[in-house]
Amino acid sequence: MESIQLTRILSSCKLSTFASPKSSVFRRSCQLSFDHLLKRSLPNVKLTVVRSGKSGNGSVEEEKRAVRLDVDRDVSGSVIGLNLIPTSGDHEVIDTKVAVATVTKDKDEDEEIKNKKAETRVTYNIVFVTAEAAPYSKTGGLGDVCGSLPIQLANHGHRVMVVSPRYLNGTSSDENFARVLDAKKRIKLQCFGGEQEIAFFHEYREGVDWVFVDHPSYHRPGNPYGDSHGAFGDNQFRFTLLCHAACEAPLVLPLGGYNYGEKCLFLANDWHAGLVPVLLASKYRPHGVYKDARSILVIHNLAHQGVEPAASYKNLGLPSNWYGALEWVFPTWARTHALDTGEAVNILKGAIVTADRILTVSKGYAWEITTVEGGYGLNEILSSRRTVLNGITNGIHVSEWDPSSDKHIPFHYSSTSLSGKVQCKTALQQELGLPIKPECPLIGFIGRLDYQKGIDLIHWAIPELMEADVQFVMLGSGDPLYENSMRSAENTYKDKFRGWVGFNVPISHRITAGCDILLMPSRFEPCGLNQLYAMRYGTIPVVHATGGLRDTVENFNPYAGGGSGEGTGWTFSPLTKDSMLNALRTAISTYKDHKSTWEGLMRRCMQKDFTWENAAIQYEQVFEWVFIDPPYVM
Repeated sequence: MESIQLTRILSSCKLSTFASPKSSVFRRSCQLSFDHLLKRSLPNVKLTVVRSGKSGNGSVEEEKRAVRLDVDRDVSGSVIGLNLIPTSGDHEVIDTKVAVATVTKDKDEDEEIKNKKAETRVTYNIVFVTAEAAPYSKTGGLGDVCGSLPIQLANHGHRVMVVSPRYLNGTSSDENFARVLDAKKRIKLQCFGGEQEIAFFHEYREGVDWVFVDHPSYHRPGNPYGDSHGAFGDNQFRFTLLCHAACEAPLVLPLGGYNYGEKCLFLANDWHAGLVPVLLASKYRPHGVYKDARSILVIHNLAHQGVEPAASYKNLGLPSNWYGALEWVFPTWARTHALDTGEAVNILKGAIVTADRILTVSKGYAWEITTVEGGYGLNEILSSRRTVLNGITNGIHVSEWDPSSDKHIPFHYSSTSLSGKVQCKTALQQELGLPIKPECPLIGFIGRLDYQKGIDLIHWAIPELMEADVQFVMLGSGDPLYENSMRSAENTYKDKFRGWVGFNVPISHRITAGCDILLMPSRFEPCGLNQLYAMRYGTIPVVHATGGLRDTVENFNPYAGGGSGEGTGWTFSPLTKDSMLNALRTAISTYKDHKSTWEGLMRRCMQKDFTWENAAIQYEQVFEWVFIDPPYVM
């Protein structure tokens, strides 16, 4: 064993080494740190390292208060341990096991702190602009995203504002705005041939500034976009107001005593907020305002683009020379008559052109919208911006959708204890008046009854599907044709089929928990949330392989994983009745004949992580990217 002498010196702050050049040579093979040891074992002292050797012409420093650091080596000569040994009896004995444990613990603590610092990102002033945000307003996934993601980003230290309209329709939903207060700020916006006065309302909740634009056009019966007679005819006006107001809000609202200021990051969601990046580039930056701001367009559904006649451009409050950014010409086959020139303005197209980056709500959808089939006429423009186009899968509100604590379901369960799942199923069968048959596969569908959701395939497949020993429950509203089809199927297959026309949140939770299989034959699905809810509840999804459905549902492979199987459901393609029925038959057969395999499927589904935390981290990466490049200028 070789020794290095360590001397305790109370006054010195210098670490010195002494050795005879003739007797020894120091070669540094690694750097040793004694900081942790000094903190715990030798507080308030300094160490002088002394190499023991032949005296020669060199000198060896002698100290009364010294300890030796003995180096243990293995047979190969590698250092495997250190021993601190006092050189005189008046020194305390140092327990080397404690010292080593202390060093290890302190190094782990430093490593943890270092990792946390590495994870710390730059914080931003973020402004979401959206037509809906739950719980204040919601018709679908857009409301869920803009009601949950801002809270998660605020938890990461960002300052977050959400700007949306203050809808009042004379129903119980108005109570969602009960705690929203008048911000005492009125401004006039220049658009639609004059000055339009709007007011701001505000609520600070869960770390987020929820800002609401108030105007009489938002006070009417119906949902945010229309009523029983169809879409509102003045939607372009209503959402133009929203965009102008959202651009002014960071400048004029002293929320918490401080404005958000000009260096903001705007997240414009769908066409309703599509004028925001156009306004930043055309109205503000030429005058030196928002020159350091950036904008990200988030596309939730490309099918809706905010297309209006070309003559309406003058109403948008944009400079006349910016018409080309929004210019849109319909192809000949899409024009209404021979004299129709097809000229229009397309707000979403303007946003795609002027936004600094573009996001969609899944990676699969980010690719699909660059294709002819999924691009709705914008595929070429989107392809040209592919370098700034990314997809991030939405998360879900895991505290709201949690089978171990869900207030809407009669029994609770988890991936480690699945007994409550069967009880939820029998309770649902009893509630719907179906025969209580725990061994019979129960299939569910939750969604709008329209062409996008593939409801026509279900309509044509029901007679053939009902020949099997299954039960089927559907919840949704939409096309009257398919609403009546649900009623007819219930009358025809009284012991096998139930249709609930409308939408009911508690029932949707009970169907999600009680069913064994969730069917989603959507023609296109930017992200999809119902399949995420289903997997969270151990309900196996059978989905069309498109968009976010293909991204989130891993096709089941019974032979992988050493025979234990891999995957979380079944995907089918092409989108045909036969293809859908084949996937359903495979799922039904697995449920009936391979119980242990089915249980493995359930557990894998329930253990998947689709939290907003994951999505927020990916959003933050895009935030970093968007500030690397300069903002859009004409």
